Amino acid sequence: MIALLAKLIIKDHRNYSKPEVRRAYGVLCGGVGIFLNIILFIGKFIAGTIASSVAITADAFNNLSDAGSSVVTLIGFKLSGQKPDPEHPYGHGRLEYISGLIVAMVILLMGFELMLSSVKKIIDPELTEFSWLAVGILLASILVKAYMFLYNRLTAKKIDSVAMKATAMDSLTDCIATLMALVAMFAGKLWGWKIDGWCGALVSLFVLYSGYNAAKETISPLLGQPPEKELVEDIEKTVLAHEGILGIHDLVVHDYGPGRMMMSLHAEVPANGDVLELHDMIDNIERELNEKFSCEAVVHMDPIQNDDSLTNELKTEVRAILSDIDPELKMHDFRIVPGTTHTNVIFDIVVPFKYSLSDADLRAAVEKGLERVEGNKYFAVINIDRAYV
Repeated sequence: MIALLAKLIIKDHRNYSKPEVRRAYGVLCGGVGIFLNIILFIGKFIAGTIASSVAITADAFNNLSDAGSSVVTLIGFKLSGQKPDPEHPYGHGRLEYISGLIVAMVILLMGFELMLSSVKKIIDPELTEFSWLAVGILLASILVKAYMFLYNRLTAKKIDSVAMKATAMDSLTDCIATLMALVAMFAGKLWGWKIDGWCGALVSLFVLYSGYNAAKETISPLLGQPPEKELVEDIEKTVLAHEGILGIHDLVVHDYGPGRMMMSLHAEVPANGDVLELHDMIDNIERELNEKFSCEAVVHMDPIQNDDSLTNELKTEVRAILSDIDPELKMHDFRIVPGTTHTNVIFDIVVPFKYSLSDADLRAAVEKGLERVEGNKYFAVINIDRAYV
């Protein structure tokens, strides 16, 4: 149904990276979710009343909250598409993440309330009334929720949306909850077991776990997370494809919501090159990055000496020293300043987060390695960097 509606309603519906197409999918899925969840609430509430089942009734109100979650998702997609303004020059794309976080909080709240109801039912158990009408309603609910899970998950993958992922997980928890309610109903009819409360407790644990995972996926981009490895490799490949670029470092990617990315990086160029030609090349790289990744890119031109034999020899020595300390250590911005009594060896070291050595210990280890290098007395001037990718 979603695929058919997308073809009929969404213009250029296969161009998932376009912001307006992403918003249209979010609004469409949100609208369908509201309609289906309200129908399910009515059906389950009737079934829960007939069967006197706390698991079914709680599941019914869970569907009502799901309708509210779909409203939040719909509003989130609509608001995230607003154009930048003086108060929000980077746009409103992160509102999509916030809507996903709200959905996750609703899942956690429903899991907590279901746990409380289940504990009360465990303490004071009652036999669940069996009704074929209730069974039919619950089976239909499972099928509908399974369909909602599939289309939300598929849409989330297409448009790369954490909000839609959270909504998909919400639908999956509903499937499990309804299935457990059916188990309790048949267990009561066949063997007289009063396990409605225990089934509800198991469901609540699954709901709480799903809510936790959904919250984690939406909080991470809000706090700021590193870009995906594939994106970093693609950026590096794009920049290094230009003749004259010797290397890149200090790549930083800021995510202000889907389709709203800003990046900056340092591009190493020959120090003896023509400044105007190099600047023109940097401008071309920025335009290419903007078009290819739908972002705002800023490239800093970093001139380095690549034709000085002493500089190249010392660079090789320092790389060997760093490799002996830890192969994960990287170096950039290497240069030397010769003097009459000593030579300053200046460079940056990129250190992984949670590195075992302190900055002071790492500097001391490098300085000790330089003492063994033959030639003039070398003095290390080291800046410690942390990788943002």
